[in-house]
Amino acid sequence: MGSQDKFQYALKSNDAWANYKGHQNPTFFPNLAKGQSPSILWLGCSDSRVPETTLLGLQPGDIFTHRNIANILSPTDLNFLSVLEYAVLHLKVSHIVLCGHTSCGGCAGALSNGRIGGVLDAWLTPLKAVRMANDKELAEIKDDGKRTRRLAELNVERGVEVLMSNYVVEEAIKERGLKVHGVLYDIACGKINDLGYGNCGIDGKLSKKIGGSDGAGEEEIVKGNHGMLVFQDDGASMTVR
Repeated sequence: MGSQDKFQYALKSNDAWANYKGHQNPTFFPNLAKGQSPSILWLGCSDSRVPETTLLGLQPGDIFTHRNIANILSPTDLNFLSVLEYAVLHLKVSHIVLCGHTSCGGCAGALSNGRIGGVLDAWLTPLKAVRMANDKELAEIKDDGKRTRRLAELNVERGVEVLMSNYVVEEAIKERGLKVHGVLYDIACGKINDLGYGNCGIDGKLSKKIGGSDGAGEEEIVKGNHGMLVFQDDGASMTVR
């Protein structure tokens, strides 16, 4: 399938998905159009294998997102800081989740002794600094995959430190109990591991109710019409049953 064919396939899949969601719950898209009130700010990697809404089993509107190569959080990155400030001050999210992942190309690049080229070398500088600060520990790990995983964990730890020292985050923690989590997604099994970084510790609960307020006992059950998405070589379609 050529690149243009893949794009057309994606458009057909979107059309089928939109029809499916609208048929299953006619109020789904009209409610989304009224505004957003996510409870989670997700800070992750741009890697195509780590799509936050999919791997968490959630829906559009549940997560506010910022992603970049190797999920690097720099205290001088205005892109990251603007997302953080909007999510905490205006959307008033209850949780910030910084997620690294295994098999990270950015971590592999930071562990290499050669140049990648272009702007990527500059972008990975903070990650290389994390490597240098933990060079002795990393050098003792002989397996490449395990060494890359460990750097990914250390990168999350450093990113959480950046978050916890941010004034907006500090104030939200004091005033309304904002929770910060550092986690690692294992691509090989699809599971998220809580690393215990942040202010919640191991297995700090992400939310009592994902995608809304953290009201105890609140739960939304959507009952709607039944439909089925069918994916074929020439695109996707919806069938009603």
